[in-house]
Amino acid sequence: MHDHEIQQHLSQIATHWTMLRQAHGGEADEAVAARQALMERYCGAVFRYLLRAVRDPSVAEDLTQDFALRFIQGRFERADRERGRFRDYVRGSLFRLVQDHYREKARGPRAVSLDHDPVGHDEEAAADQAFRESWRQELLARAWRALEQEAGQPYFAVLRLRADQPELTGTRMAELLSGRLGRDISASNLRQLLHRARERFAELLLDDIRQSLEGASLDRVAEELAELNLLKYCKDTLAKRQEW
Repeated sequence: MHDHEIQQHLSQIATHWTMLRQAHGGEADEAVAARQALMERYCGAVFRYLLRAVRDPSVAEDLTQDFALRFIQGRFERADRERGRFRDYVRGSLFRLVQDHYREKARGPRAVSLDHDPVGHDEEAAADQAFRESWRQELLARAWRALEQEAGQPYFAVLRLRADQPELTGTRMAELLSGRLGRDISASNLRQLLHRARERFAELLLDDIRQSLEGASLDRVAEELAELNLLKYCKDTLAKRQEW
């Protein structure tokens, strides 16, 4: 499975406890739809984490499917909102999934456990860091895709060009962008476009994270951004919203 395929099919991330309750306690059709939606939101980060852990794409795909199957079968119904964020529960479950994978290789087949049992502090801390980085990359990829899909302004084109070739001068960047867009872009216009593109990217990222926290306060959103090392992208936009 290539990264662009993961992004296309399994890209959306959110921490929706309401949807989780629907996934395991709603009407049959509603529960199936909620479980599928949750898996679509989590599987991008899940695959990245597993690939980093096992370093084999085919094994990571198999483990991702294993994780998805157990989720769809209702194995996450014991997740408790009071015990922390759902993504922390997912991370702990993946950590144990990887542990069981290596035990199977060494000792033969055994059942995969997704129970919330304790593990070693150092190992769990490393797993937390790895999953947090997978989560971070997925959120950034999601913001890029959302920006690309927006019509009306060349925000994606200008921001992607700056990210891919940060060494370009403003004049050279304006020339390249003019060629790509088929219209003249001055250096002055480029600066305005780049500023607005960065603002729009920050808004998309900020809104996605706030949605994943189910309408949490901006202070709580700021804590999440800091923990994921994403605050640098949203600091100015967040400050403006806090002033409202």
